[in-house]
Amino acid sequence: MSDVKAELHRKLRAGRAGVLSRVDGLGEYDLRRPLTPTGTNLLGLVKHLARVEYVYLGTSFGRPPPETLAWEEDGSVWEGADMWAKPDESSDYLIGLYRRACEHGDRTIEQLDLDAPGRVPHWPAERADTTLGVLLIRMVAETAQHAGHADIVRELIDGTAGPDHESLGDAATWRAYLANIRAAADVFAPRE
Repeated sequence: MSDVKAELHRKLRAGRAGVLSRVDGLGEYDLRRPLTPTGTNLLGLVKHLARVEYVYLGTSFGRPPPETLAWEEDGSVWEGADMWAKPDESSDYLIGLYRRACEHGDRTIEQLDLDAPGRVPHWPAERADTTLGVLLIRMVAETAQHAGHADIVRELIDGTAGPDHESLGDAATWRAYLANIRAAADVFAPRE
């Protein structure tokens, strides 16, 4: 039987690696440009996850980040400032910030038990008290969700798909697969 904490930590690390793999090899413009109507962009996802790691797996357990997050300190996080990179925030800085936040979170996970009490500072008082187990589940879900967003955004940028993409078929296989999906959807296309 597997250890629940170890399994959750393994899943979190896999999600983190997925996020980081999506930013690999891209220039500043592609990392920053919004690719959805709501502005989703790769560097914004990384920036957001760095903050969430520091809050849920740090501050909530009396382990504040060792560095100041400007968007947290000035309150602009509540206006979406953690979802995009300002021109003076380099990709190296934000990706490094995420790596450091993950290391900080790893130390919390390694040093505390799943039932260790925590308190999320920005949650309503009646539900702010929680445990490492609850917040670890939340981090796994949050990271997986944003890793999925990052997969799609990266594919929109340059066609690079997830890590198992090539093992599922070559370019011709994927073209045929896409043609089948289009044909099925076209059955329902609006007719003039």
